[in-house]
Amino acid sequence: MPAFATLDSVSFKTPDGRTLFENLTLAFGAERTGLVGRNGVGKTSLIRLLAGEAAPAEGAVTLRGRIGLLRQIIEPPPDASVAEVIGLAEPLARLARIAEGRGTDEDFAHADWELEPRLEAVLGEVGLSGLAPQRPAISLSGGELTRAALAGLIAQAPDLLLLDEPTNNLDAEGRVLVAEVLGGWRGGAVVVSHDRELLRRMDRIVELSSLGARIYGGGYDLFAERKAAEDAAAAHALADAQRTVSRVARETQAAAERKARRDAAGRHSRLKGDAPKMLMDAKAERAEASGAREGRLADRLKAGAASDLAEAEARVERRRRLAFDLPPSGLAAGKTVLAFEAAGFAYPGRAPLLWSLSFRITGPERLAVSGHNGTGKTTLIRLAMGELAPTAGRVRLAAPAALLDQQTALLRPDETLLEAHRRLNPEATTNDAHAALARFLFRNRDAEKRVAELSGGERLRGALACVLTGAVPPKLLILDEPTNHLDLDSIGAVEAALRGYDGALLVVSHDRDFQAAIGIEREISLGP
Repeated sequence: MPAFATLDSVSFKTPDGRTLFENLTLAFGAERTGLVGRNGVGKTSLIRLLAGEAAPAEGAVTLRGRIGLLRQIIEPPPDASVAEVIGLAEPLARLARIAEGRGTDEDFAHADWELEPRLEAVLGEVGLSGLAPQRPAISLSGGELTRAALAGLIAQAPDLLLLDEPTNNLDAEGRVLVAEVLGGWRGGAVVVSHDRELLRRMDRIVELSSLGARIYGGGYDLFAERKAAEDAAAAHALADAQRTVSRVARETQAAAERKARRDAAGRHSRLKGDAPKMLMDAKAERAEASGAREGRLADRLKAGAASDLAEAEARVERRRRLAFDLPPSGLAAGKTVLAFEAAGFAYPGRAPLLWSLSFRITGPERLAVSGHNGTGKTTLIRLAMGELAPTAGRVRLAAPAALLDQQTALLRPDETLLEAHRRLNPEATTNDAHAALARFLFRNRDAEKRVAELSGGERLRGALACVLTGAVPPKLLILDEPTNHLDLDSIGAVEAALRGYDGALLVVSHDRDFQAAIGIEREISLGP
């Protein structure tokens, strides 16, 4: 089948002239493609090109068939209906006019008679059975809006679906439903995501990097395995090329020194006059010719080694790998850091959101909190931090704790990381703050970046630096969906750091891979 979207030698630049990618040639047909890459590499820009919303700086984008786009953030106007948000207001209104006997010839000519049952079926698949198209969109949660918009797209049966982080605002059940819907999709799909479970449903993975686009057949696990092998092979080849350059340089230098000693000996013999002049001239001529040959050979060896090095460097993506360690908390194994004792909470005039909740975190335990959206996970966190008082029972926080939410709200957009560290750790000097931030890879000028300029991964890393390097490091870290805005590389680095953390963890996350990677030991499930 012909491709629904083709990029031919495409380059794309940001409004300020920065090149995101260049000479990109890709085709997207009736397969499910997972699009991955570090934040800022141009994934969303590529989606905009495929949607026809942006034009390339160079090259050509060819689109065939109908294309449907699901944006990462859906913000409906206050008076919008569900039908308007999911792009079906007009075709549903056309069917309504026909049903009421007010249909025009144009309505009959363009009516999609199967739309209503098709939409109802897809809404059921995403867990929204019975959702009325006339319902105000503002009454839906962010996750419900995402699922409704996806259902609307699928009901329209486009040739190619473009989905930008479709599971970011979904609970565990919503993630599973979206993954299952995509698993059954038989058209084309391009899915930007760091959700590893969703990426396992893909037919292929396309990775964008500074080296261009690389295509891997199969889902996420095969991609991760092959990517790791390729990175290791490229690093090994680069190390070999660097050693070869060093060896050739040493051998060339040694040969030059030997020639210099021979030349010096020849000049010494000529000055002493130990041999006939004709013989000395012949020796000098032979030495000169030999030196020239050795020089040409050395130049060829150096050129070959330099060429091999350049080729090896071209296969290695030039980026700073995120890696950092968390400082020790000093938490004793038998110390209870948090206790909920038959705790409950209800907002005034409303039914209880939490009730009779009892659990303890003792020593460096790792506890996950799960539940559908709206079941009280955020309320539990606010109770744990003392931001809310329980309306029943008791909550005891018995050790220093730090909360990092997905928006890293403890950092202010208009301040630098250095200013944030000094504000949150008033006892620290400027030198102390620089040293602390450097431990988390914010060295020199990087520490003076404004928070608003940082990527999601940088914000989380900066927030960790600010809360973990004070005079009294927290013994309990509370993490609220920490991976929502991180790329796969950053998620891996955060997982590695948390695996080595010796304090306690209370984690709200719908990412099962993340929970497994950081060693979650127990889980509390909220709601029915």
